[in-house]
Amino acid sequence: MSLVWVTGNAGAGKSTVCALLKERGELAVDADNEGYHHWADRASGEVVTDPPDPVPAGWLDRYGWRISRPKVEALAARAAGGIAFFCGCPENHEDVRDLFDLVVCLVIDEATLRHRLLTRTTNSFGKHPEELAAALADNAYHHPGATIVDATRPLPEVADAILAAAGRAR
Repeated sequence: MSLVWVTGNAGAGKSTVCALLKERGELAVDADNEGYHHWADRASGEVVTDPPDPVPAGWLDRYGWRISRPKVEALAARAAGGIAFFCGCPENHEDVRDLFDLVVCLVIDEATLRHRLLTRTTNSFGKHPEELAAALADNAYHHPGATIVDATRPLPEVADAILAAAGRAR
């Protein structure tokens, strides 16, 4: 196994668990913060740098959080002979699904999601009503065939579950 996708809704803990995997010596990338994802106009494909803060009404209907397939392919090549953990959740996940050997989906309940998004300090996504509504609406989606991990558990346990699913039990 070379490429493990750690996915889940905004606020599920992908970035936080990515940092913990890195601390444990694993090759892990935070797709949101390391340039694998970008905002793009759904009609034209034009890339935009960042959404306005706060996003105006309708902005999330027009623009989508997209992934760069060539960057994921490069990560897969870098991981050849080992394992890399890719932590992120773009809307066009079907464009890269074939590159992953395993998908692990972090799942949280609605109350935890709401609390995490409204109180997090790492970024503002989810604090504005339109963003929060979109995140809550997406919370029921789980990737088909994914290994499900309860991300309401303590972070070290979540990381342990991801590593165990990837055959890297500690």
